[in-house]
Amino acid sequence: MDPIIITVIAAAIALVAGIAAGKLIFAKNTQQKIDDAELRAKNIVREAELTAENIRKEKELQAKEKFVALKSAHDKEINERNRKLAESENRIKQKEQSLGQKESNLEKQVKDNDVIKENLNKQIDVVNKKRTELEKHQEEHIRRLEKIANLTAEEAKIQLVESLKNEAHTQAIGMQQEIIDDAKQKANKEARKIIIQTIQRTAAEQAIENAITVFNLESDEIKGQIIGREGRNIRALEAATGVDLIVDDTPEAILLSCFDPLRREIARLSLQRLVTDGRIHPARIEEVVEKTRKQIEEQVMEIGERTVIDLGIHGLHKELVRMVGRMRYRSSYGQNLLMHSRETANLCATMAAELGMNHNMTKLAKRAGLLHDIGKVPDEESELSHALLGAKLAEKYGENPAVVNAIGAHHDETEMQYVISPIIQACDAISGARPGARREIMQQYLQRIKDLENLATSYQGVEKAYAIQAGRELRVIVESDKVTDQDSDKLSFEIAQKIQTEMTFPGQIKVTVIREKRAVNVAR
Repeated sequence: MDPIIITVIAAAIALVAGIAAGKLIFAKNTQQKIDDAELRAKNIVREAELTAENIRKEKELQAKEKFVALKSAHDKEINERNRKLAESENRIKQKEQSLGQKESNLEKQVKDNDVIKENLNKQIDVVNKKRTELEKHQEEHIRRLEKIANLTAEEAKIQLVESLKNEAHTQAIGMQQEIIDDAKQKANKEARKIIIQTIQRTAAEQAIENAITVFNLESDEIKGQIIGREGRNIRALEAATGVDLIVDDTPEAILLSCFDPLRREIARLSLQRLVTDGRIHPARIEEVVEKTRKQIEEQVMEIGERTVIDLGIHGLHKELVRMVGRMRYRSSYGQNLLMHSRETANLCATMAAELGMNHNMTKLAKRAGLLHDIGKVPDEESELSHALLGAKLAEKYGENPAVVNAIGAHHDETEMQYVISPIIQACDAISGARPGARREIMQQYLQRIKDLENLATSYQGVEKAYAIQAGRELRVIVESDKVTDQDSDKLSFEIAQKIQTEMTFPGQIKVTVIREKRAVNVAR
């Protein structure tokens, strides 16, 4: 055969044999894998069965534990209910026993009351019998007394009642006077203590503003520049400021005279600027005065703001703040109005605190004390008194009703409706009446003292009257044969009331009536 064919046949046989061998090997490997897979599957199933069994046992155990817990809770609840029921039964039994005891006690008390009632009825019968006998004896006794005294029972009763009435009236007057004196002593002592503590805690300056300001010059040569040619400069300055300039022989000084301190201050500052600048003529004067006036307005606002900040007063309307600043350039009886208002505000706050008022009322008292005289610095003139005008302004700018009433009532022109109103009135009087606070025109002072003495001597039985201690005490000497001791008390009260209603005075006036009996004989 051909070798090629043999080779091909041999190759084909080898190929067939290889394929058959490969199939045998593949089949054997596949069977091995199937066996391994079945073995793994059996293992998984076995493990799953074990896991399921463990889970089942665990769940059964949990169920048993939960059942035990529920059973325990149920048993506990049942036991608690049983305990409460037992306690309730015990309480009911105790109440029943208590009610039974009370019922037996009540029955016993009823029996005792019946016995007491029976005894009382017997005693009442005895008393009635004795009263009847007593009335008979009394009638017999009255008939005997009437026979002896030649008076009927009714006449004797009238005389006895009249005698007792007079005696009771005399004793009542004495007791009334003792009570009044005791109350006055205690009230005066307490009021004096509060006022003294208030005054001692307040530091104040001594007044004295006046109507003239002295402007000092470096030399008398400047006077000629201020006067100007034919007096034009001084006339322009007086017309622009409303202040009288007095240029006399006083060395190195010019007097600025005006009742209004604000105008005097504007004139003083304007004159100071003109003298420093050296240019003094009518046009320049008008320009400087206008600038100074604007500067003063700014200072007024600044003074008002600084005042309310120093006093701790908040929420004040800007117009009221400006009026407070204007007080710095106003005076009352020589007392600077701003200093007086600050002093009154501090006194009011101190007195309110001494009287035990709360923080809010103390602040309102201080606020009212500061604003009580704002009616003296209005922008426009008004026919109202300064107290009523001040109350109107305070109400206009939203102040508290208590503050408004205190301002309007501090001179008794309206009724006092709030507790701080008398405090403001008292502190205003303290600030104005203290020594050194105010100046008073001598003629007015002498007239007031004279009127005070004349008022006392106008009463019948008054021998002499002396006003002492600058008019703060009035001593009245009466004739002992015309005025009794009881009339002295009445006279003192009447004079004090008449002074209070008919005269105007600062502070308070003490009225002392002196009655003494003198027996005088001469040995010869």
